[in-house]
Amino acid sequence: MLEIARELAAWCREGRDFAVATVVAVRGSAPRPPGAALAVDAAGTALGSVSGGCVEGAVYELCQEALAEGAPRTGHFGYSDADAFAVGLTCGGALDVLVTPVRGDGPARPLLSAALECAAAGETAALARVVTGPAAAAGGALLVRGDGTAEGTLGGGRELDRTAAAEAAALLAAGRTGTVELGDAGGRCGEPVTLLVESSLPPPRMLVFGAVDFAAALAGAGSFLGYRVTVCDARAVFATPERFPAAAEVVVDWPHRYLDAQFAGPARPDGRTAVCVLTHDPKFDVPLLARALRLPLAYVGAMGSRRTHDDRLRRLREAGLTGAELARLRSPIGLDLGARTPEETALSIAAEIVALRRGGTGAPLTATSRPIHPRIPDATVGSAHDHGRPSDLPARAQPRAA
Repeated sequence: MLEIARELAAWCREGRDFAVATVVAVRGSAPRPPGAALAVDAAGTALGSVSGGCVEGAVYELCQEALAEGAPRTGHFGYSDADAFAVGLTCGGALDVLVTPVRGDGPARPLLSAALECAAAGETAALARVVTGPAAAAGGALLVRGDGTAEGTLGGGRELDRTAAAEAAALLAAGRTGTVELGDAGGRCGEPVTLLVESSLPPPRMLVFGAVDFAAALAGAGSFLGYRVTVCDARAVFATPERFPAAAEVVVDWPHRYLDAQFAGPARPDGRTAVCVLTHDPKFDVPLLARALRLPLAYVGAMGSRRTHDDRLRRLREAGLTGAELARLRSPIGLDLGARTPEETALSIAAEIVALRRGGTGAPLTATSRPIHPRIPDATVGSAHDHGRPSDLPARAQPRAA
């Protein structure tokens, strides 16, 4: 539900009745992760997706039925070789969905509306709903905010709400979306209950250093991928908002000084942050990279030729960086796409960031035999406002020059 929060929050403000189907769990090869959502309003308008097209029609009908009845529903979709024309995932996987009606007269409408507004505004929040268990028919919900406060009810009693709020806060702290098993009497006591917890975080940050034409193209690519992009350069004549319309902000400052200052503000760089150094100048690059490579960031890449890279490594060693810290540097930046133009180079950088984030190899799919959609754990990284924590590329996929 929170994946399409901006659109659904607008529907709430307009007074629309709608139902939303949210992926609860996936097994095998499936194109969308837990948290993916499809919504249908009373007029039949649809938005979002739960499967990339395989079962959208059947889920659409489930939404219409839930909206008409005013009660939540669940659905399971898989693939059967015995009946290839049955509704299912042709990729061979299976998924479960929770369908929640959000009607104007529904008791959970105000709470769900508040959760959607939080996510739409980029605030830290988690939404918990019952998938199975004694309280499932109540259609309740809990909203847990970034400060730990909780509001709403699942409809199963105070102890269930207390335990659910603690579990949701734990998943939110990890920036994860997934299911939780507990008991309706609190803790593990009582009848089994399965909760779906959706986490929403502020957009991840992409810090682009160097106000060059490559930075303008990369800002567009980063924004397209859902990053909040900052372009920073010490040269005021180049660092202007007009040159970087896709960036959320353009800052005139020395790169290392700007990075240091971010840890005193509300939008601290974290394990989702990508740092891209495009300056080609040791007096900017070395102090910046000496800091960035010692921080728990998702990605640190630097542009330059192999000769520039070798010289940069020498300077960083002289600055005291260890071999393990230097091994985190993606340089020359980007995947080997044969890129020439700023736009192509931005694509190669963005592709490397995605591959690192999702554990991809960076190799052509025709040259690999692993599943196109690797198995997703029960608790997975949230999709709408969260890009997760990095995982290393396999050794054979170490990037070459862009």
